[in-house]
Amino acid sequence: MSAPYSFYEFFAGGGMARLGLGEAWACAFANDFDPVKAATYRRNFPDAAQHFHEGDVWKLDAADLPGRADLAWASSPCQDFSLAGARAGLSGGRSSAFFGFWRLVEALAAEGRAPRTVVIENVSGLLTSHGGADFAALGEALAARGYAFGALEIDAAGFLPQSRPRVFVVATREAPPAVLTGASPFHTRAVAAAHAALPPHLAERWIWWRLAAPPARNTDLAALLEPDAAVAWHSPERTAALLALMAPLHRARLEAMQARGERAVGAVFRRTRDEDGRRVQRAEVRFDGLAGCLRTPRGGSSRQSIVVVDEGAVRSRLLSPREAARLMGLPDAYALPKAATAALHVAGDGVAVPVVRWLGRELLEPLLAGAPGVTARTA
Repeated sequence: MSAPYSFYEFFAGGGMARLGLGEAWACAFANDFDPVKAATYRRNFPDAAQHFHEGDVWKLDAADLPGRADLAWASSPCQDFSLAGARAGLSGGRSSAFFGFWRLVEALAAEGRAPRTVVIENVSGLLTSHGGADFAALGEALAARGYAFGALEIDAAGFLPQSRPRVFVVATREAPPAVLTGASPFHTRAVAAAHAALPPHLAERWIWWRLAAPPARNTDLAALLEPDAAVAWHSPERTAALLALMAPLHRARLEAMQARGERAVGAVFRRTRDEDGRRVQRAEVRFDGLAGCLRTPRGGSSRQSIVVVDEGAVRSRLLSPREAARLMGLPDAYALPKAATAALHVAGDGVAVPVVRWLGRELLEPLLAGAPGVTARTA
């Protein structure tokens, strides 16, 4: 039996959006520029030879995309929307790849093959980049091709033990059923502010998507870690050096855990902070059961570490690639690159699988099943 819905996946990485959408969706086309991610995609999806295109999105043509998809998913490069990328915005070299994707949607629309829905996933900075001008530019592009749209800011922490807020712009050319519009916990202050800043003609195209919160998460960071004996731990000297980087507040957190005498697991990032006009490297720890937001190892933040406090003793180590994959919702059967840096790059640059699954099941599938037909007008 064939899947009822079809999709194109742009900037597919290791195929995490595909995994999240699940068996109800058939991938008609996928693309990524990065050779490591492309190799990972092929390794995990045996049918990749039929639909995966490795290379620059700007070198693709509408003829490369078969049929008319129900959904076009685009997790375009996010560095230029993040603080680490100096927030160059849509004019930035990497995030301008979005327009390489969008020109394909425009070409499909000219042929009467525009995807029924579009999802654009990115970092939360998309909502505020250049004072909201970049988000408005995105809205202009969507509206010009007949799409109405709305945004949801979803933190993966609601699904997985990782703090990972992301924006999902969901656009449709069809009139959404009333049951899919209304209040949502994912209409954050940033989403409301982005909507308020839109010019009137784009505000008219806005949809307040109704998406319920998921059931309460029942796992924490400790539950996803490898057994202590299966991983390499830092030497006592390296652990002491890491702890020495902690500011008083974070050191106090650690000491409070030591005083309890129980086992506790914390996540640590090294960050550069400005203290009295000086740039100082600090180790910052959290014991709330969450990992910090995974980054690519060559990105703006260092690789995440784990500290374990047990009967007052402290040990530390690096987060393993498999643990990073679990924090993205990838199953242990998912094949990662053998090199740790490459594996962490694939995991850290992806989209959290359970978030996609929730969005697909609770919003995208009902939208496609219940929309009566193309009704949105071209602005």
